[in-house]
Amino acid sequence: MATAVPATKRTIFEPEHDDLREAYATFLQREVVPKYDEWHKAQLVGRELFTKSAESGFLAMEIPEEYGGPGVDDWRFNVVLAEEAVRAGVGDAMAGPLLHSDVVLPYIMAQANEEQKARWLPAIASGEKVLAIAMTEPGTGSDLAGIKTSARREGETYVINGGKTFITNGINADLVVVAARTSDDRHGGLSMFVLERGMEGFTRSKQIEKLGQHASDTAELFFTDVVVPEENRLGEEGTGFLQLVGRLVPERLILAVSSTTGCEVAFDMTMEYIKERKAFGKPIGSFQNSRFTMAELATKIELTRCFVDRCIERYVQGTCTVQEAAMAKYWSTDLLCEVTDVGVQLHGGYGYTMEYPIGKAWVDARIGRIYAGTNEIMKELIGKTMGL
Repeated sequence: MATAVPATKRTIFEPEHDDLREAYATFLQREVVPKYDEWHKAQLVGRELFTKSAESGFLAMEIPEEYGGPGVDDWRFNVVLAEEAVRAGVGDAMAGPLLHSDVVLPYIMAQANEEQKARWLPAIASGEKVLAIAMTEPGTGSDLAGIKTSARREGETYVINGGKTFITNGINADLVVVAARTSDDRHGGLSMFVLERGMEGFTRSKQIEKLGQHASDTAELFFTDVVVPEENRLGEEGTGFLQLVGRLVPERLILAVSSTTGCEVAFDMTMEYIKERKAFGKPIGSFQNSRFTMAELATKIELTRCFVDRCIERYVQGTCTVQEAAMAKYWSTDLLCEVTDVGVQLHGGYGYTMEYPIGKAWVDARIGRIYAGTNEIMKELIGKTMGL
């Protein structure tokens, strides 16, 4: 890479991570890249992506062998998958399997009882049951405590009413972890439930038309008097807010991982272009403005890589803080927008066409500053941890 220490020389990884990186890169070129244009146009990946990922050992690696999974409890493997998907240019297509494994599965691993694990984990491990998580509502974005979807208890069941929006895997999902309100207590009144495809009253919209990230399916979910058995409640009633907050650090870190890798990829695209493209008889990159601009970006990317790698190391050690994850998320996603915007500018008119991938990278980057908590919320969190 032009900007960062090669993955094989980064001290946070061991030889087994490098082996996985090579195997996964091969898998992506064989199974994903050839179908990417089709999935991008359909705005939906084929369900076989999940099963083939599982067959090759790249899905839900945390699930123990007794439930049909690889039994690999090392978050750095998820980091490798996220990075390589971006490098292969198929990050939006792999957003579904990554969310399945790295964002949603940990809720089930941490909160499910033995009966629930036996019921759900084998199909999750094989990719036959696709996971999604439903937090965001039409009137509630980053304010998790403002969730209004209700779960009214009736005997040994709950009746759920409400709706969720911007749900990744919303079309493909078979099991959806839903945050719903079981009491009026703002923080203590949220509980988590697993809703299953086919439950009466559980419907979903068609694919939401997004500006970018087209290969990642996104939908609205609707709950109209959905009867959910008590056996599908995840964890104790009233613990939903704590469950959600407890998983935000790794969710934000994995976004920082993808964004930092995206910065490196976009930077390299631009470097290659400005070395070859000529204006006024010489390469664009030879102009002082280009040199200064790229020097500034290279410095920012290198510093970001060092910080994000430190956050990865600290998370594996169990010491990464909410503040650090918020810093990594907001800074890296802001930087990705800057790097891709500069790339489009230095590509000139070609940057605004589909002929060069920098335009797609620019459009896809924009959502990073919004999801997993807006960057404004990240700054609020950082400020509060500083005692402000």
